Amino acid sequence: LSGCLVKPHALNKEDVKARVVKDFQAISSVEEPIVGPINLYEAVARALKYNLDAKVKTIQVQLAHQQLNIAHYSLLPHVSANAGFDGRNNFAGGVGQSIITGRQAIEPFTSSERNVTSGNLALSWDVLDFGLSFIRAQQAADNVMIAEEEKRRIAVRLVQDVRSAYWRAVSAERVLPRVQFLNDSVEKALGSTQRIVDQKLQAPLTPLNYQRDLLNIQREVRRLVRELSTAKTQLASMMGLPPGTMFDLVIPPRETTVPMLNLDSQKMEEQALLLRPELRAIDYKKRINAKEVKAVFLELFPSMKLSFGGYYNSNNFLLYQNWLTYAAQVSWNLLSVFRTPAKLKAIDANGQLLDVQSLALSLSILTEVHVGATQFVLAKQEYQDAGNYQRTQAAIAEHTKNLWLTQRTNDLTLIREQANDVAADVRLDAARSGLETAYATLMASLGEEAVPASMGQQSLAELAESIKKYWEPSGFSMSETERRSAAHATPVAH
Repeated sequence: LSGCLVKPHALNKEDVKARVVKDFQAISSVEEPIVGPINLYEAVARALKYNLDAKVKTIQVQLAHQQLNIAHYSLLPHVSANAGFDGRNNFAGGVGQSIITGRQAIEPFTSSERNVTSGNLALSWDVLDFGLSFIRAQQAADNVMIAEEEKRRIAVRLVQDVRSAYWRAVSAERVLPRVQFLNDSVEKALGSTQRIVDQKLQAPLTPLNYQRDLLNIQREVRRLVRELSTAKTQLASMMGLPPGTMFDLVIPPRETTVPMLNLDSQKMEEQALLLRPELRAIDYKKRINAKEVKAVFLELFPSMKLSFGGYYNSNNFLLYQNWLTYAAQVSWNLLSVFRTPAKLKAIDANGQLLDVQSLALSLSILTEVHVGATQFVLAKQEYQDAGNYQRTQAAIAEHTKNLWLTQRTNDLTLIREQANDVAADVRLDAARSGLETAYATLMASLGEEAVPASMGQQSLAELAESIKKYWEPSGFSMSETERRSAAHATPVAH
C-alpha cells in the first residue's frame, strides 16, 4: 500500500536550471540573422514570423486543425481485434442430475480443452454516435475558424504596434545626434549668460529670460527624446530579437507621403462591423451554440448499434471453430427526456449571452472607430502644423546665421535659434510618429487586413517583399481600401 502512495515534490535546482538554459538559448537564437538596415517591411515580416505572441496563435491554429482531424476519425465505425488464451490445470467438466430421482444421470464430461486460444475481428457502428460525432466535427471546424480569426487579430495588432514603434525609433535615430549638439550649445549658452549676470554686463532680467527660454527648449526636447528612446528596444522585442541585439534602421526622408483615408463615418462603421475578427469569432461561437441544439435533440432518439465480426476458437470440441456474427441492438435512455429542457435553457442562455457580448463589442468597436478617426485627423493637423513651424524656424535659423556671419547679431541669439531649430525638428519627428501611430490604430479599429492572406512558408525576404507589394503597389503606404478612397477623401462625420 505504501508503494502506491504518490507524494508531491518540488522541482530541484537542476531541473529549473535546465529550463532556464533551454529558454535562454531559444530566446538568444536568431533564425534569420540581420544582414543590413531594417526597413518597415522587414520589421513587420520579422514580427509576423518570430514574435512569440504570434507564434502562440499560430500553434493554437495548428492545434485546432488537429482537433478537427480527431473529430473526423470519430465519424468512422469501431473496428476491434482481440486475441486471447485461456488455460487451467484440469478440464472444465460437468455432470447431469435427474430432477425426479436426484441421482447422477450421466458420467462427468467436458466440452472444452484445458488450453484454448481465441481471436476475433469485429466492426460496430452506432448510428446515434455518428450523428453526434458529425455535429461535433462541425463545431470543431468552427473552432478552427475562431482560432484563425484570433490569429488575424493578433497580426493586425502586431502590425499596428510595429508600425508605431518603427516610426518612433526612426524619429529617435534621426534627432539624437542633433539633441547632443543642442545640449552642448545650451550648456555653452547658459554658461555665457551666467557670466553676463555675474559680471553685470547687462540688466539681469534680459539674460535670465534668455536662460529661461533655453531651459524650456532643453526640457521639452529631452521629454520628447525620453518618449522615443525606448522605441528601438520595443521594436526589437516585437521582431523576436534577443535583448541587446544591435541593428540599424532604414531612415526614410522627412518629406514622405502622408497616409490618406476616406473618413466617411458610415462606411468606416460598416467596414469595422464586417471585418473585425472579434465580431467574427462571436459569430462562429453563435454557430457552435446553434449546432448544440441539434445535438440535444439527437440525444432524445434511441441509440441503434450495428455489429458484424468474425471469430475463431481453438477448442476442438466445438463443431465450428470459425464463425461470423451479426447483431443489431437498440437502447434508449428514458431519463434523457427530462434532461432536455434544462439543456435547452442553458443553450438559450448562452445564446443570449453571445448576443449581448456581440452588441457590447459592436458598440465598443464603433467607439474605437470614431475615436481613431478623430485622433488621425488631429494627428494629421498636428503634423502639418509641426511641418509649417519647422520650415519657418529653419528659415529664421538660416537668416540668423547669416546675420551672425556678418556680425550683426551675437552668439547667444544664434545659439537660441539653433536650439529652436533642433526643437522644431524633434517636434516634427514626434508629430510624424504620432501620425503613423494614429493611422495604424485607425486601421486596426477598422479590421483592415494588414498582411497578405497567402503568407504560407515564405522566407523573411519573400514575406517582406509581399508586404511591400501589398502596401505600396503605387509607391504609397496605402492599403486597397485607402487607394480606392484616396481620390474622394472627405472629413470625418461626427
